[in-house]
This record gives sequence, C-alpha cells and structure tokens, in this order.
Amino acid sequence: MKVAFVIQRYGAEVLGGSEHLCRLVAERLTVSHDVDVLTTCARDYTTWQNDYPEGSDRVRGVTVRRFANARTRDLNAFNAYSDWIYNNPHSRHDELEWLKQQGPWSPGLIDYLRRHQQQYDVLVFFTYLYAPVVLGLEVAPQRSVLVPTAHDEPAIRLEIFKDVFGKPAALCYLTDSERQFVQEQFPERPLLEDVIGVGVDLPQQQPYPRMPAPPEDDGPPDAPADRPPDEAASADEDVPPREYRSHLLARGAIFRRRHRLYGPIVLYGGRIDPGKGCEELIQYFSEYVQDGGDATLALMGVKLMSLPEERFIRFAGLLSDRERLQALEAATIVVCPSPYESLSLLALEALSVGTPILCNARSAVLVEHCVRSNGGLYYADRDEFVECLKLLVADGRLRAAMGRNGREYVRKNYRWDVVLGKYERIFAKVRNAR
Repeated sequence: MKVAFVIQRYGAEVLGGSEHLCRLVAERLTVSHDVDVLTTCARDYTTWQNDYPEGSDRVRGVTVRRFANARTRDLNAFNAYSDWIYNNPHSRHDELEWLKQQGPWSPGLIDYLRRHQQQYDVLVFFTYLYAPVVLGLEVAPQRSVLVPTAHDEPAIRLEIFKDVFGKPAALCYLTDSERQFVQEQFPERPLLEDVIGVGVDLPQQQPYPRMPAPPEDDGPPDAPADRPPDEAASADEDVPPREYRSHLLARGAIFRRRHRLYGPIVLYGGRIDPGKGCEELIQYFSEYVQDGGDATLALMGVKLMSLPEERFIRFAGLLSDRERLQALEAATIVVCPSPYESLSLLALEALSVGTPILCNARSAVLVEHCVRSNGGLYYADRDEFVECLKLLVADGRLRAAMGRNGREYVRKNYRWDVVLGKYERIFAKVRNAR
C-alpha cells in the first residue's frame, strides 16, 4: 500500500509527543509499505519558522516531503486571540482565523495533497489540533485515518473540530482514556475506531540491579536511593566513590558521570515549557528541597523557558536516543508534570526500563498508567507532590517493586507487533471500503 502521513512537524531532531509517535510508526511501516510523510519546514512549534529546506528528504529511511509555512506565529497575539475566542460568542470564520493564527499555515502542503491524493491508498493524519489536519481531512475523508492524540483542553471545544472527528473513515486512539473522552465529546464519529496504542522497545534484559544493594541484601525496607557522596571521597570528580562503583555496570552510569550526578535523580524529558507543567514542577520541587529533600531535578530536552540557577536543578540538554535511554535508566524517578497528555511516551519509556514514575493527577491518561501498571504514583497538588517524592526517594524496595510492575505492564500492553497489526487491519478496512 502507498500511505501518506500528515503531521505539523517531522524529524529526528523534533521534540513533541505526537511528532515522535508519528516518526516511530512511519519508520516501522515503511518496511512493508511505500510511506511518504507530508509536513512543514518548521522545527520549532512556537513560531513555525521555516528551518528545514523545502522539498523531499529521507529521514531514517522514510521519504519526507516538506512544505514552507506562509507565516510565522506571533505567540502573544495568538494567546490574546485564544483568550477572546474561548470566552466570547464567535463565528466559524473567527475559528478559522484562530486556526490560521495558531499555525502552521502551509497552503503548499494542502495544495500538494489535493493534486496527489489519488496516488495514496490511505492518508494518516496525526493530531487533531492543527491546520494541516483540519484542512487536509477535507481532501479525501473516505480514505483518511485520524490519530487525534486528544486530551481535555479548551481548543477541543471549538465547533470546527466537530468536523475533524466526524469526517475520517477511522479513528485510532492511544489509550482507553482518550477513547472515552472523545466518545463523550463527539457523538458523531466514524464507525471504525480502535485503541491502537504505541509500541515501546523493551530492553531484553538488565543484568544489573536497578539500584545496587549492599552485599547483605537484607537492608531495611526504606533504604534510601543513591545518597550523595562525600565531596572529599575522590580526587577525580568523574569517578564515583566506592559505594557507587557498582553503577559502572549499568548503562545509566554514563549519564550520571557525564553530568556529575551521584545522588537521587528526578528526571524530566521533553519540551521544557510552562505548557508542559515545567514551571509548576520547578515550584513544587523547590518546596521539596526546602522541606529537606536532597534529590536533583534533571531536565532533558529543548529549553523553552528560563530555569532558575539552583544547585538542585541540572539542564542536560537535547539527548540522542541512546543518551535518553541512559538517562531513564540512571534516574531514581521519572516525573511527568503535564496536565495534558494523550499517551506520554516518557512515562512508558521510564516504565520499560524499570524506573518508577510520578505523574500529574490532572491527566487522566497518566493516572491510568499509574493505576494499571502499579508502577508509579500521582499527585494533585504541591503537598502531595512533596510527600510522594519523599516516599519514592526513601523506599528502595517500593521503587524496585514498582519497577518490576512497570516493565511487565509495558511488555504486556505496548508491543510493536500488536500495534502495527492493528494499523494494518485499519488500513485494509479503509482501502477495501472504497
């Protein structure tokens, strides 16, 4: 089959949950299908500036066709317009203006889709929110599959999105929580819909303990995680003191040594952005430190906000896939602070390597991961964050049990062969219905 994926941004360097998911699926389906990705030239979602050259490219074996954006986004003006449209009576024309101001606005992409749509058996649209999907779904809805990556947010209640969820031939959800939310929000939907999920590459084995125990393996149940070494323990700052040298057996030790982290690590990964809950995370973590906590908050990803210069905050930058895995394995806990998630690959990747997660309870999807996996805790406010974090840092046996639960949860529910098989069946039904 010839399949086109349509998404607002695409690339190995692009950070974003839906963008990353789209890339993972496209790369795996290109083995058995002729896959094109239709996207914009933007790398940055705040301005949609044209960073990539226009034209065709190959990214990890996938053909990518990039189209220029006709305008950049004025974020302040857009936020002001959003506040108005969410709180005042308005017309469909106003909502289309909102869509244009939000961006990305790429007439060339939609024009290409109109002229070449007949050559594709299936069109797969990722993320309901942006203009390439809203306008692209009008081209050939009978051959279109929408992966909405939807969650509860003000924008989803705009009238223009009723058509988005009603037009495609099929809807593919990432979690059961997303499916329930969409079904409550949009009564008019296609008959063909399924919870597809996503695959996570589970390491085959971990021949080292998650948190190496002392020789006598009957320490107290509340054995603390990786206490910080004495500053005078070693003349070479890159060499951990003796009690931590067993970490050299672990892949996570590389991340710890590179960033000189020997104590408990609370790790966040993704866009470092107030919209992802990072501002609140830093406020809550500061309270934890003021209350006697001694962990370090490590942030990996693209920095889209200023960070306070505090000894307990470490910015690791944008990491390669291999370095990202090392960071997840090195972490004592992975924190997922976003109130808006349709899946959270960060949470699943952490669980896959046996690292417990601490999640924002305002996200139904994150709560679902915690409850179904027994691999993490969730917090509703600052006090709960501090108490949950203290508990997880202090209790090594609890972390070990959650780690085992998390690995098993991912192994059972997020296998790539199952996920790709569901996509294949959806594609076949859409093509055969023509």
